Amino acid sequence: MRLAALAAAVLAAVAIGACGASSSRTRASATASTRAAARPATAPDGVIRRWADTLRRGQIDAASRFFALPSVVSNGTGPIELRTRDDVRAFNESLPCGAVAIGFAAGPHGLVIATFRLTERPGPGTCGTGVGQTARTAFRIRNGRISEWLRVADLPQGRSQGTPA
Repeated sequence: MRLAALAAAVLAAVAIGACGASSSRTRASATASTRAAARPATAPDGVIRRWADTLRRGQIDAASRFFALPSVVSNGTGPIELRTRDDVRAFNESLPCGAVAIGFAAGPHGLVIATFRLTERPGPGTCGTGVGQTARTAFRIRNGRISEWLRVADLPQGRSQGTPA
């Protein structure tokens, strides 16, 4: 009896979800929002999103606290090990753009690939013509902190990867 009731509830939910005039983009966005809200704060996409939001507001010290010690970064360079909070702060301060996370995808070796839309942010430097462009970074999150931040090639314009933000 319980199994029949559960099956009926699932079928009803699927039927209701298939009806209506909402677009697939709206449904996908709502699903992504629901999924993000249900994930723990230490989930990789949550850590990445909160780091980007904090940095975009120009809060360098707070953004730096999202990194583990030591951590490894590569922003068009070879790998650099950040051993101290000052190292992490200098790295975060060196990023001239703010960013809004717009998608996430599983990468190789347990990495998470985040796609960002670039913005201006308070602080040194200027994003300039980068504003509105996309950038992708591979992250490794351990114990709720960024342990690897590796810039990766962006996808060609018009292609997307990952879940919508």
